[in-house]
Amino acid sequence: MTETPTPAPAPHHPYGTPATPHVTVRGEAHLEVDPEIAHLTITLTARGTDRRTTLDGLTHRNATTLDLIKTYGDAIEKLETGTLTINPELTRHGRAERVRAYHGHIQLAVTINDFTTLGELVTRLADHDLTRIDGPWWALRPTSPHHAAARRQAVHEALQRAREYAEALDTRLGALLELSDTGTHGSPHMGPIGFSAQARSYGGVTEAATDAAPVDLEPVRQTVDAHVEASFTLVPPNLG
Repeated sequence: MTETPTPAPAPHHPYGTPATPHVTVRGEAHLEVDPEIAHLTITLTARGTDRRTTLDGLTHRNATTLDLIKTYGDAIEKLETGTLTINPELTRHGRAERVRAYHGHIQLAVTINDFTTLGELVTRLADHDLTRIDGPWWALRPTSPHHAAARRQAVHEALQRAREYAEALDTRLGALLELSDTGTHGSPHMGPIGFSAQARSYGGVTEAATDAAPVDLEPVRQTVDAHVEASFTLVPPNLG
C-alpha cells in the first residue's frame, strides 16, 4: 500500500510576498496620572563613647520611630528595615590609634498610600533627634491598572495606524501576524524634600521645633509609556 506523502508546509516569508503583503507598524501611548504611593527613606543616627551605649541609643531611637510610623495604620503600605551599621571612629594617640567614638546608623524604608497624612508623618519624623528623611519618591504600584491602560492604548494606536496604511492603498487588513511588546515604562518622581534633624552636640539637648505644622506636599504626576510593534497581512491591493 502506497502512503500518501504529507504535503510540505508553505514557505514562510517574514517580509511578505506580492500575494500576501505585510505591513508593520508601531503603536505608542503616553499617559500622565496621579501617583498611588510615596516612598520615604529614614536614617537614624546615634553616637557614643563605647559600642554598647551607641547600640542602645540606636535601638531606642529605632523603636520610637517604628512606634510612631505604625500609629498610621493602613496608611502605611510597607515598612522595612534596611542596613544597620556600627562604625568606630579612630584617632591618633602617639604612635598608635585608639577608638574615639562609635557611630551607629540604621535605615528604614516606608511606603505610604495616604497622601493626606504624609505631610504630618514627615513633620513628626523630622522633629526627632538625629533623624534624616529623604523623599518622597512618588510612584505607581507595579500592578497599577494604568500600565494595562497604556498597553491597550498602544495596541489601539498600532491597529489604527495599520488601517490607515491599508486605506491609503485602497485595501484592507487581513490577519494579525505578530504583536510585540517593546516596553511599558513608568517614571518615578522625587519630591523636593529632604529633612534632617540634628543635635547641636551629642551630649547636649537638641533644640527642635514643637507642634510644627504638617508640610504641604503636592504629589507629582507620573508618566506611563507603552510601545508595541504589530505586523498584519494586507489583502493584495490593485496598484494598476
